[in-house]
Amino acid sequence: MLRIGLFIITNLLVVFMVNIVLSVFNVQPYLEGTGLNYQSLLVFCLVWGSVGSLISLMMSKFMAKMAMGVKIVDENSQYGDLVRTVHRLAKKANITKMPEVGIYDSPEVNAFATGPSRNNSLVAVSSGLLNQMNSDEVEGVLAHEIAHVANGDMITMSLVQGIVNAFVMFFSRIVAFAIDNAMRDEEGRGGLGFFARMAVTIVLDIVFGIAAAPIVAWFSRWREFRADAGGAQLAGKQKMISALQGLQRTLEVADVEGSDKAFASMKISSKSNLAFLFSSHPPLETRIKALQQGNY
Repeated sequence: MLRIGLFIITNLLVVFMVNIVLSVFNVQPYLEGTGLNYQSLLVFCLVWGSVGSLISLMMSKFMAKMAMGVKIVDENSQYGDLVRTVHRLAKKANITKMPEVGIYDSPEVNAFATGPSRNNSLVAVSSGLLNQMNSDEVEGVLAHEIAHVANGDMITMSLVQGIVNAFVMFFSRIVAFAIDNAMRDEEGRGGLGFFARMAVTIVLDIVFGIAAAPIVAWFSRWREFRADAGGAQLAGKQKMISALQGLQRTLEVADVEGSDKAFASMKISSKSNLAFLFSSHPPLETRIKALQQGNY
């Protein structure tokens, strides 16, 4: 219920902010008597596509804490060594404001970094990761996450997703308008009608969204390779390799035990049946080989 509530609140904020931005910039309706105003449509789609991503980015730390039950820890807690390791790696990555460090209760081997900027970030790890990985593997995980923060991956991923969303909206509305026009007679009567046109637009949003998903997935895979390389520089190549091998080990154990849970360790990988083009993370074997061969 909490996650549903946060989802609803976020979407209400998006609608509110979009309307403000459209009003401030006096964006005119893109449907005119003679057809589409492509300039207004493009601005409309860019605002809708980007505002949602940016609001999600700005709220990402709060959302993670609330939705996943992340508890912030400090150097004086039982997780002092973890906090000191994160801060040491962050300083080495030239991050001026130390990330918050959080723990959340989950049997999955998982960790993630989030936040609106490199100087306003959160690195969180699951209890399962701490219980199942040794100190070198944990340091490799943390180095990978700090590399994400240092690279500004949260921001760039939001921008990429926002631009892709905007063009999905743009082309779906153009196609829906073209279908509507094709169904009209010579006097302009007929067509889809308002509700049918809206339904067609929604279907096209879904279709074009699926078609564009490999673009976002490709960028996500590329940034994972880059974070692996950054983690290798921060913690040492062998510790980064050990972290990936440790994840492999947990996945193998899960397979033997018949687990059907999805693993997303350090947002490194997941057990997924989706095609490679839609995968947000490269295969672990490929990433380990890239580190071993220095191909990053």
